[in-house]
Amino acid sequence: MSRYTLIKNAKLVNEGEILMHDVLIKDQRIEQIGYDLSHESAEVLDAKGKYLLPGLIDDQVHFREPGLTHKAEIYTESRAAVAGGITSYMEMPNTVPNTLTQELLQNKYDIASRSSLANYSFFMGASNDNIEEVMKTNRQNVCGIKVFMGSSTGNMLVDDEKTLNELFSRAELIVAAHCEDETTIRRNTEIYKEKYEGKIPMTAHPHIRSEEACYLSSSKAVTLAKANNTKFHVLHISTGKETGLFDNSIPLKDKLITAEACTHHLWFSEEDYITKGGLIKWNPAVKTALDRDTIFQALLDDKIDVLATDHAPHTIEEKGGDYLNCPSGGPLVQHALPALLEHHLNGKISLEKLVEKACHNPAILFEIKDRGYIREGYYADLVLVDTADQWRVEKTNILSKCGWSPFEGQTFKSKITHTFVSGHLAYADGKIIEGQSGKRMLFDRK
Repeated sequence: MSRYTLIKNAKLVNEGEILMHDVLIKDQRIEQIGYDLSHESAEVLDAKGKYLLPGLIDDQVHFREPGLTHKAEIYTESRAAVAGGITSYMEMPNTVPNTLTQELLQNKYDIASRSSLANYSFFMGASNDNIEEVMKTNRQNVCGIKVFMGSSTGNMLVDDEKTLNELFSRAELIVAAHCEDETTIRRNTEIYKEKYEGKIPMTAHPHIRSEEACYLSSSKAVTLAKANNTKFHVLHISTGKETGLFDNSIPLKDKLITAEACTHHLWFSEEDYITKGGLIKWNPAVKTALDRDTIFQALLDDKIDVLATDHAPHTIEEKGGDYLNCPSGGPLVQHALPALLEHHLNGKISLEKLVEKACHNPAILFEIKDRGYIREGYYADLVLVDTADQWRVEKTNILSKCGWSPFEGQTFKSKITHTFVSGHLAYADGKIIEGQSGKRMLFDRK
């Protein structure tokens, strides 16, 4: 027997408009969108006063499984994602072992099929010596290829020119890259080690992983992609200078070179290292307030195409180490949407633009099948938000396994009240609702 849910009186934010509508869900999909809808057997949810968004699609997370499950697991982080309004995610290959074979890639899909509350896809990883394995990747059910053109875990730094040329010339699906120049970073690290006699302050991080390191790598990668006509996506832009590499004169569906901005690069600046320390140590680094503001403007101007998190948990003990022993990354999936809504309430971004960047554009860029929009026939990945329900981030309400957040102590004015994943009500009024796993995302690629 089919299951029906009717969401009444919602302010739908979808495809550049905000309209009062009802939404009828049948099983996993949206059955009908309209006015004054009714259904005799539907469970009714009154959304009066709330906004209904498509579920966010996060194209960059690190959920740490397998091999690093003391930090996070697919199960725990997908729960945090759903509580944060993220209904679909794409996870990165720098787990242990690194995801460098089709067998290891399938293993992650198997884990997610059993334990992920959100919808999922996993990147195939590239290294200096696995190009033939990469070329076996299925374009219809894998989101893309990830290449680290900067420091990474294990065997995933790709710095061989021949390998890069072969990867960019042969890849038949999107190549996503972490771009930082390793030589520059190593040189800067040695300079700061000598300057501070090995006791480098956290405030040096944006100078070690500098604008120069980012721009050298990203500009080289963009040039390589253009030469090979590669569909290429630059992850987590952290400098204003890099935004000049990207074009806003053509529609996203026709772009070959695209870029992503992450929540932390739109919120924090280098001044925050003084109070937050290692909790905001990411690669690439949070940099100046001018960088932050330039990235934000590039997002609004469509030079930067998508919003993501780069969710990458570590234990609080690991993050408490000195500079050289403090790993980079932090948990963000639960608090990214509240932070973006804060920007909206402060007049920096419209809800329509937020939805475009965090929901529609990832679906367009990765050619995701039947997700990213509120449309009849699409999967019911939906998020209800109340923009007038204040709450504070505290240890007691953090769901990531690591148990901390760079937003701890922050009061947000907006609250996510309900999240539907493929038609299943997975989160409601502060509680995770188990009972149905997320689905593997599929891609509508020619």
